[in-house]
Amino acid sequence: MTDDDPDDTTTDDDSRTAPPTSDRHHPARRADDRLSPDGGTDRGPDGPDHSTEADATPDGGRDGVTDADDDEFTEEEAEELLKEIERKRTVGGLAAIFVAIVGLSFSAFQMLLAAQGFEFGFDVPVIGEVQIASLQLLQINAIHVVFALVLAFFLYPPSTGDGFVARRLGRVVPTAERRFGPDSPIAGVARRSRRLVRWFALDPKQERVTPADVVCSAVAVLTAAYFITDFAEIQNVVRIRGLTATRTVSEYYAGAVESLFGPGLGDLVGTLLGLTPVGDFPYAFLLGVLGVLLVLEATRRTLGLPLMIIVASFIVYARFGYFISPGVPLLGNLSILELRWSSIVQNLWYNTENGVFGIPVTVSVQFIYIFILFGAFLEMSGAGQWFIDLAYAATGTRKGGPAKASILASGFMGTISGSSIANTVTTGAFTIPLMKRSGYDPEFSGAVEASASSGGQILPPVMGAAAFLIVQYTQTPFADVIIAAAIPAVIFFFGVWVMVHLEASRANIGGLSRDDVVALKPHAKRGWFYLVPIVLLLWYLIGERLSVARSAWFTLVAVSALITLVAAYNDRTRVPLAVTLALITGAEFASFLVGGVGVIGLATGAGGAGVGVSGAFAAVLGKIGWYAMVAGVITLAWNPRMDAALLRLDPQVQDAAETVAEGANRESLADNRLFRLASFVGTSMESGARTAVPVVVAVAAAGIIPGVISVSGLGPNLVSLILDISAGSLVLMLIVTAVASIILGMGMPTTVTYIILVSLLGPALVEFGIPILAAHLFILYFGVIADITPPVAVAAYAASGVAKSDAFQTGVDAFSLSLNKAIVPFAFILAPGVILLRTGVEVPGSDKTYRVVQLGDLFDPAFAIPEILIPVAGIVVGVIALGGTVIGYLYAPLNWIERTGFAVSSLLLMAPGLLYIGVSDAAALLGSEAQFGGVLLDLGLRVLGLVIFVLLTVRNRRQVDASPTAGGSAESESV
Repeated sequence: MTDDDPDDTTTDDDSRTAPPTSDRHHPARRADDRLSPDGGTDRGPDGPDHSTEADATPDGGRDGVTDADDDEFTEEEAEELLKEIERKRTVGGLAAIFVAIVGLSFSAFQMLLAAQGFEFGFDVPVIGEVQIASLQLLQINAIHVVFALVLAFFLYPPSTGDGFVARRLGRVVPTAERRFGPDSPIAGVARRSRRLVRWFALDPKQERVTPADVVCSAVAVLTAAYFITDFAEIQNVVRIRGLTATRTVSEYYAGAVESLFGPGLGDLVGTLLGLTPVGDFPYAFLLGVLGVLLVLEATRRTLGLPLMIIVASFIVYARFGYFISPGVPLLGNLSILELRWSSIVQNLWYNTENGVFGIPVTVSVQFIYIFILFGAFLEMSGAGQWFIDLAYAATGTRKGGPAKASILASGFMGTISGSSIANTVTTGAFTIPLMKRSGYDPEFSGAVEASASSGGQILPPVMGAAAFLIVQYTQTPFADVIIAAAIPAVIFFFGVWVMVHLEASRANIGGLSRDDVVALKPHAKRGWFYLVPIVLLLWYLIGERLSVARSAWFTLVAVSALITLVAAYNDRTRVPLAVTLALITGAEFASFLVGGVGVIGLATGAGGAGVGVSGAFAAVLGKIGWYAMVAGVITLAWNPRMDAALLRLDPQVQDAAETVAEGANRESLADNRLFRLASFVGTSMESGARTAVPVVVAVAAAGIIPGVISVSGLGPNLVSLILDISAGSLVLMLIVTAVASIILGMGMPTTVTYIILVSLLGPALVEFGIPILAAHLFILYFGVIADITPPVAVAAYAASGVAKSDAFQTGVDAFSLSLNKAIVPFAFILAPGVILLRTGVEVPGSDKTYRVVQLGDLFDPAFAIPEILIPVAGIVVGVIALGGTVIGYLYAPLNWIERTGFAVSSLLLMAPGLLYIGVSDAAALLGSEAQFGGVLLDLGLRVLGLVIFVLLTVRNRRQVDASPTAGGSAESESV
């Protein structure tokens, strides 16, 4: 291999994940002129005038003004950026068909689970109910993971030839040729080996499915097949006598062949396999080893080498950790008993409590996937673009409007995706160029988008995948998690809003012209139905208190029904559509009223006694979504070329429809509205599956870590070690947790960071008396901050690619804009009322000493004022002070003394407990028993912070009143 041949190497490089971005358009993109400070546009008699005498250059160009064409971020650039971040393969031909089939099957499997549970069956007219299968949790989890593994191996290449290992291997052939001569046998063997490796595992252009992908996928399917066909052996042998007591490889395949083709061929297969190195190896043991290795390989491809190394290190520790002597100071706490490989593999691969198929994967099966699917359906329906346009319509014309619209759009998109990178790329492709054109510098523009997008994972109601893990790990209803996360999320977005407003004031940045944004009321009227699924989701979760899985399923049905109805609606079809729906609903109501079953059941003789008016009404109401879908399909079938007046599906849907139509050699199908509706469903299901792949791989890999902690008995010793390191100091413990979360989360999915740190640090935090929900939210917050923390800062890196800015500086700015996200977690640990928790109460049927506040708590002044109202008000004012600190501007520029004063004010207002608890902890370390605290001290410090804030604000305001140009000079310097 030569250094100048990019195809001559293999790689071990890392990768990132983000859902694919669709082609979008935005009405504000018509604003191709630079905005004037007052929010209007500088227009001459011949149109927009982009230059002034001050910025004209001798050659007639401009100095310091970005061309609109340079600001634009094209679809091709977005795809290249995502490809660079994700390192995902672009499949075509048969591979694309296979991926689509697997993706659709994956989503269909999960939808069936959400609808029916673990009992797979359906009703057939005349015949009755047909039972297909009844699966156990371990089988369900295994199928779930294997679906993701197969897609991961087909979507992510094993090597692109540019990694560290690849570069080293690339030197083998040149070295052999130099040492032994180009014609030597050794050099020839090296060249043939190179060709074999390149053929087997190299995909430099990220377009070719390699044999390595096929082999890995086949082995993954084998592992799932064993769970399905031989689950009795897992229950009766593996769990009782261990892996070594199961059938050997030769025995297993001899028996399988014998059952299909007779004993003669079975004996022959058994004899031949017995001659191989693995013939006498326990088959279940072998599959467990291969399964864990496949998860590690999929982790390397989708999430990067560092995470794979971390997870693999825990597996190695489980086997060899007993070498650590218990007598070693501190480190001795990590000593464990000796474990055999068979015991380790059994606990990591054949267990639903811990390991690959443990709690994280169970949460993915029950909650995460169906919410990802919900987001994909909303995204493909055009909701994402509607939300972005709504944000511009609401705030685009205000001071700093593009940046404020970016914050709102990112918040809206967070309800769909909950992914920092997905939010950054999808919204940033439109918001960042507009921010740059309005006057924000590229780094700040990218930072605003990255900062706001990272908040999507903490913004209810959907949040990120980690929120569903919190539900399972803390045994807290999802509705309570939403309530607890609401105030901190709103405060975070408010804090970013304050900073972009202050920056706009400092730099005299205006907003967009009203001609360049859509009108708010007509736009809201056109797409109001996009809000219905979100409102329904909140109603199911909080109002009806349904389970997360059922809520998500009902909401998914509602999304499908709404889109079907809207697709079939226009001025000409609205009456037939309404009549069709009324007829279907009326017929079903009458059928339930008379026979207690639907129309089909009644027609096939399955009816019985009627259920009465109330029963029939309840039955029909529960199925109204399905009736709406049927009415919409009938209307579309009757009017296949109609125009949908309100619906603007994502361009990916039309692209998919055209691709399938061309493949079927019937291009006219692409214009058939019913076919396009089917394309919408199929595209949403496949997109959901693709988006879920890195999430499922992440939770499967991360589940290995708590699995190791469980099987090794490390948990109690780890808590002792952490408590020793923190020396009993709550503040020090919180700082250690925050720093560990940020460092570990750099470049890793928040889900993985959360699982690892909850397993390692969560129990220690609870030992300090912190409510477990607050402790887990604390870890989640700092895991999210890692996405925008240099030097890795994956969300900021994606934003810098869109903004064409310096990546490191964009990360620094994004972290600065998100500073309140780093302080608020300390605030709600020290004052749980901020996340609406009431501590020191008994919860019936639980050992918890806290609960989410109830309505009566809010009307209890002795609790609500000191525990909720004062801390929240302090945080809100503190966020404004923090904005002045970061931006260096309030009403006028701030000097370093004033900024320091605002920083102190912010800390006292937001988290005064850090001061007095820190002093108490320091005194305890010095041997003093002095303790500081109490409501009065807490209130006094907040009042002190408020006084500092008011004095500095009044002083800053007087500077403007005394010298009206005080702010203007700063503005002129910044423009």
